[in-house]
Amino acid sequence: MTADERAARTRAADDLCSTAYADCSGPDNGVALVAVGGYGRAELAPHSDLDVVLVHDEGVELGELATKIWYPLWDSGSQLDHSVRSLPEMVAAADADHRVASGLLDVRHVAGDPNLTLRLRTTMLAQWRKGARERLPEVRTASLNRHRLIGELAHLSVPDVKEAEGGLRDATTLRGIVATWLVDVPHTELEQSRQALLDVRDVVQQLAGRASDRISPEMWPDLAVALGLADDRAAQVHVREIGRRITHLSRLAWRRVDGVLSRPRSPQTPRRPVLEPLAHGVALSAGEVVLDRKADPAHDPVLLLRAATVAAERNVVLAPATAARLVRECAPLPEPWPEEARHLLVRLLASGRGLLEVWETLEETEALTRFLPEWERVRLLPHASVIHRFTVDRHVVETCIEASELIRTVARPDVLMVAALLHDIGKGGLTEHSVAGEPIARAVATRMGFEQESVDLIAHLVRWHLLLATTATTRDPDDPATVDLVASTMGTAEALSLLSALTEADAKATAPKAWSSWRAGLIVDLSRRARAALDTGVALPPITTDELTVPDDLDPASVSITVEPVPDGSRITTIALDRVGLLADFAAMLALQRVPVRAARVWAQGEYGVSVWEVGAESVDPAILRTKYDAIVGGRADPLTRFAPGADALAPTVVVRPEASEQATVLEVRAADRPGVVYLVCSALARLDVAVRSAHLDTLGPQAVDVFYLQEASAGALSETRAAEAAHAVRAALS
Repeated sequence: MTADERAARTRAADDLCSTAYADCSGPDNGVALVAVGGYGRAELAPHSDLDVVLVHDEGVELGELATKIWYPLWDSGSQLDHSVRSLPEMVAAADADHRVASGLLDVRHVAGDPNLTLRLRTTMLAQWRKGARERLPEVRTASLNRHRLIGELAHLSVPDVKEAEGGLRDATTLRGIVATWLVDVPHTELEQSRQALLDVRDVVQQLAGRASDRISPEMWPDLAVALGLADDRAAQVHVREIGRRITHLSRLAWRRVDGVLSRPRSPQTPRRPVLEPLAHGVALSAGEVVLDRKADPAHDPVLLLRAATVAAERNVVLAPATAARLVRECAPLPEPWPEEARHLLVRLLASGRGLLEVWETLEETEALTRFLPEWERVRLLPHASVIHRFTVDRHVVETCIEASELIRTVARPDVLMVAALLHDIGKGGLTEHSVAGEPIARAVATRMGFEQESVDLIAHLVRWHLLLATTATTRDPDDPATVDLVASTMGTAEALSLLSALTEADAKATAPKAWSSWRAGLIVDLSRRARAALDTGVALPPITTDELTVPDDLDPASVSITVEPVPDGSRITTIALDRVGLLADFAAMLALQRVPVRAARVWAQGEYGVSVWEVGAESVDPAILRTKYDAIVGGRADPLTRFAPGADALAPTVVVRPEASEQATVLEVRAADRPGVVYLVCSALARLDVAVRSAHLDTLGPQAVDVFYLQEASAGALSETRAAEAAHAVRAALS
């Protein structure tokens, strides 16, 4: 339907332009009005510009012809992108800029001299093919820069259907690659995907009421209705699947271009393709893994995994036609898998960066369902947390790539790689994904032929893959209960070592901030302590805090504030006469300055209270902080009026965790991440005369997860009644 609408819009635009040309008596020879770009391809969206050029032969005088043509087009309300050039000027502009050259590949006659348009089109195509070897690297560089700037259509939270990787711009680039005659691209698949994405863009512009190519979150339900899809989730899958397919075709095409450009210009082309044997039944031909002439898919159930593994390890293309053939002809894997199949899968997962494109080929050809049907659970599934830069399936592949760098740090690389593959397999349901994923991982590992001990270990890693990251960032590392939780849950040093590697790989695959030096330090330290407890049965002693030297000039009414740069931020140390509410005032000081707090440790040193704050700001002026602190203490600044709780969509949760410590009462607070949360919590506790021993602060997307270790001002954990009172007060302060 939308293709017909695009054709109707193009016909209307053609009528408008040709009428304007005729009304000003445009000549029939030597001058032509041509459409280029999207208008040239007859693919006008509801709010597209009319991209036109008035072309003329050299020596033809136009006078006021151009102005006479443009005015009625402007008067019609059309958005016009216009220019006037002679044929030689068109050729020179295309020679100087690959973007102009690419746009002129879609030149289409609208009015005037059709022979001139034909000469222009023929010249542009000839020039494009003649200079393809020099031009294509420029096009590739421009595309990669755009991808880095915009992101990938399949994974963006607000997809750009034109400029993102896998969008319409890339689809047009692929058409240009095909026009060079250097390589081929699956034309039918490309054109179907391109037309489907044009349909999406048409609806997006209709919904936006303007020339927009971005799908905002609120558009998904209406987009689903317009495209005849079940719901907003189906609309997301539809759009992201198109983007992924175009990305796959683009990467395949550029691989083939690289192969052509790396060969001499005039090679002696053999009559039959040269096959370089790589493994049993598998060979390399023109830079792509294919089947050799002796391959017997019907009697070799491991052939698909063998071909994929060889391609990934060599970082070359697994020919899509080969993968598709193996889907049709390869014998199914027996259950449990033979040892060779299991070893090949582990090698495939551990192949590093070469895994990505091979895995995409397996997805696009539906070959994954042959050995991992559970993959459909997470395919193109968006993450609930915005901190993730990829959809769940791509995140899993990236986790495997990161884990491949760590296989020499663990005793069981095979277990690590399969756990990395399956760690998020439980996502997409209502049950906590680590809980839901455990039985799925157990079933998959059993089918793969792992012995029972390894099956149990893989399932255990999937169940507890968040343990280290969550505990390290939300629990006091100096509390024996924290180390005991990790050690008792993992049970063995081998399991803990695997969990440490999986945690690092999972975090690095999530986003750069998920494995900052601060987070990494917390996780590594907790893992080290738990490892010592498992190895010796005795936990390492807590990190002792050396007494800090109190400045000689620090009077009882003053404060000492020092700032020390650390990786990814700063460490702020404060010393002041101890009192209830001191921590709240320091939290307010930092919040007023919009300094993001990661963690805080507090202790008493004689009559002074000392606090050390790990913050995310790299440049903090202690003089400004001292001014803010003095204003708060002196009553000139009232933080309560600045950080009063807002109307959040979700109510805050405040929970007492009695199992987390025997020395203190642990209060876990989850609320919208905004300045002042720590202050509101600490001030509410101060009003109850409750002391904060330490605070452990974390941010998961838009949510703050803050944990406070509380004691009575006279020392000791809170009673159940006092703990409930504290939780109620904090909840009220944040609500």
